[in-house]
Amino acid sequence: MVAGKNSFHLSHDALKRPVLVKRSSRARRMTLWVSSARRNVTLTIPRNTARHLAGAFIEQHLDWLNQQIEELPSPVPFVDGALVPVEGEVHRLWFCGPRHRRQAGHAVVSFVTGEAAGNMAADGTDSLSLPLLRVSGAREHAPRRLADWLKKRARKKIAGRVDVHAARLGLSYARIGVRDQTSRWGSCSSNKTLSFSWRLIFAPPVVLDYVAAHEVAHLQEMNHSARFWKLVGKTLPEYEQGRSWLRRHGQDLHRYGVDE
Repeated sequence: MVAGKNSFHLSHDALKRPVLVKRSSRARRMTLWVSSARRNVTLTIPRNTARHLAGAFIEQHLDWLNQQIEELPSPVPFVDGALVPVEGEVHRLWFCGPRHRRQAGHAVVSFVTGEAAGNMAADGTDSLSLPLLRVSGAREHAPRRLADWLKKRARKKIAGRVDVHAARLGLSYARIGVRDQTSRWGSCSSNKTLSFSWRLIFAPPVVLDYVAAHEVAHLQEMNHSARFWKLVGKTLPEYEQGRSWLRRHGQDLHRYGVDE
């Protein structure tokens, strides 16, 4: 996050990263927050708090901050050989370069499974018996190509499940947006726009299905009342499975494709 007129950064030799300090007219006390999604530290302070008091507050909580930072899930950048789940199944990334694509006519991103993946392992490309996710083209552009492909796949999967649940409940929506949301996995606006995090593509299909059903139900019930959950259960009786998985493992989805 970039500092602005009402914010500034503070560093400390004992901290592994700077703290973004935000002034807020609504804040009544100083609060610290470590985001596992954005992997940053934010200190919110009342608007007229002196800068040195913010520094003293950080100093006071150094041990807690370092513990929280230490417990953040390790980032998994999109690099050759990285292990990345796609729809809940772990794949090893293979950045094969432009030559391989020209010779074999491969798509920019493609799955390699079964015997073909075993052959790659025998050739030394992959040392584990995991399916491969092959990314062709110039290696320096492979992370961006992969991210674009994952976002496109997420949009397609989400739209498919939204349509199913909307039809089951007799509801309609205006449009679907897919982006890198960090505070929620999905949302429904008053104008019937449904928004989702593309990172749901890393989770098992039951999780994406649950979030799609959840937001479709909000088209009728903009709350979390008993009526709302009855709608979710009507279109997806086994929704608790996806909901529980997201509670336990959801924050891990934010670490893929992120550099430390």
